[in-house]
Amino acid sequence: MTVRELLSRIDSKELAEWFAFYAIEPFGYFRSDLQSGIIASTVANCNRSKNSQSFKPADFMPFGEHVRDRQMSSEEMKSIMMGIAERSNEKK
Repeated sequence: MTVRELLSRIDSKELAEWFAFYAIEPFGYFRSDLQSGIIASTVANCNRSKNSQSFKPADFMPFGEHVRDRQMSSEEMKSIMMGIAERSNEKK
């Protein structure tokens, strides 16, 4: 199913519920990258010297700043939700 087909089948309330669920329990590529980062940091920390700094899972994830470390402002959340609502209303 494409994203367009999915959005044609659910309303903005259900989409907002999925956003809320993702905020609590992330899934998809981010989650896979985190799991891989945990494994990689564990292996690296087992093999590092005593004087070196310990590694974090984010050190092995494919993006710079760890997305989950940054809190989204209420204005950013409002902007995202308004965009979703506008797109949802355009299709009706």
